[in-house]
Amino acid sequence: MKIRVFLAVLACKVSRFLIRLLGRGGTDLPGRVALKICPGLLGELAKGVKTILVTGTNGKTTTARMIEQSLTDSGISFFANRSGANLLSGVTAEYAMHSTLFGRCRNDYALIETDEAAFKHIARCVRTSVVVVTNVFRDQLDRYGDVTNTLENILLGLMECPDATVCLNADDSLCTSLRDRIENPVVFYGVQTPMYEKRVEELSDAPYCVRCRHAYTYDYVTYGHLGAYACPSCGFRRPDPDIFVEKILSMDEASATVVFSDGTRSDNCVIGLPGGYNIYNACAAMAAGKALGLDPAVCAASLGHFTCGFGRMEKFPIGKTELRMILIKNPAGCSQVLNYLSQRTEEYVFAICLSDHTQDGKDFSWIWDVDFECLYGEDKPLRDVWFSGGRAEDMAMRFKYAGFPEERLHIEKDYETLVRTLTDREVPVYIMPTYTAMLDLRSTISKKFGFKAFWE
Repeated sequence: MKIRVFLAVLACKVSRFLIRLLGRGGTDLPGRVALKICPGLLGELAKGVKTILVTGTNGKTTTARMIEQSLTDSGISFFANRSGANLLSGVTAEYAMHSTLFGRCRNDYALIETDEAAFKHIARCVRTSVVVVTNVFRDQLDRYGDVTNTLENILLGLMECPDATVCLNADDSLCTSLRDRIENPVVFYGVQTPMYEKRVEELSDAPYCVRCRHAYTYDYVTYGHLGAYACPSCGFRRPDPDIFVEKILSMDEASATVVFSDGTRSDNCVIGLPGGYNIYNACAAMAAGKALGLDPAVCAASLGHFTCGFGRMEKFPIGKTELRMILIKNPAGCSQVLNYLSQRTEEYVFAICLSDHTQDGKDFSWIWDVDFECLYGEDKPLRDVWFSGGRAEDMAMRFKYAGFPEERLHIEKDYETLVRTLTDREVPVYIMPTYTAMLDLRSTISKKFGFKAFWE
């Protein structure tokens, strides 16, 4: 086994080096090569390493980045899969890159975001101290199926983590239902107040009680199916969270200011990204800090200066303006971007890059479940919309049905031309790509406009 581990780690390091010499990421292939040599490599490399796993449908990368900053500010030795490679092969590669050739990890902790379906495979191999579950939304129906399948995948992963403290979103009825099926200690987190005066219209992914199938009632909804839910039939309801946002002081186009509380103390906190969904991500990060025993004041302060994940509200100053890239993957995330854009009062340029590769999900019919109509109106600051990606024409058709005049809808398949056209104006630019479109678009921006590659 020792020889296999040595050869596998060596192959991983060499292949990563060669791939990056070619200007590619090398986030997945080196791990696949290593696992061919030593199928049990991850279990060997993870020995003695305390692992924090972050999973769920939306917000994994941003939540992990927030936790990462908390760990850094707390002086904890760790590594993280910052490149976003969250399947078994990619995670194995990260462990190998942070280990000696003989398989000894150089860090005390590993912070790993993991795909929901891969969660059970990764959890089986590592020593998990904390698991953070962000939420469960409808996503990639061709791959995951119904939300109940995603929930079952997460449950199977949790069953592989008997010694972990589990952080669950109290405002998500699907997440909360996991509590009854695991024996782990649980830290609940949530938002104790409505987020928006006016929300984008959304379809709920979980309108009925997970226990008795009766329709929920809500004291308030934050977004999607999240909020203060209760079943009037069987009594299943939102639990009291252990860490929560008790007040939202402000939300603007760059950040949010909130008050966190654990019931005994409160901390004012500036979150360095805008949007209600990032308030939830911050809340999840605070819950992870509580589970790890970190100083809550340090965790709260770290939320103001963490580095966002690539493509997740990432900013690029180009030409006469600044471009902000906002990854989408499903109707819940897309609706939250629209909530953010609908708060804008100054003119802006908007582009959507829609693709339907395997990593995006082949089924893109969800675009008809999103209220793009909320962006249209003579009193709205959005005037022109641009479309790109393999399914640009389908998205343009969706906007035509939303009421936008055809002369305000433009298709440009070449990403470099698209970016140059959009940034040749002195107004903010927002681009909303799906995953593979984001990778291609970001690669173009890196090469043509002098920005770091996504893995750097």
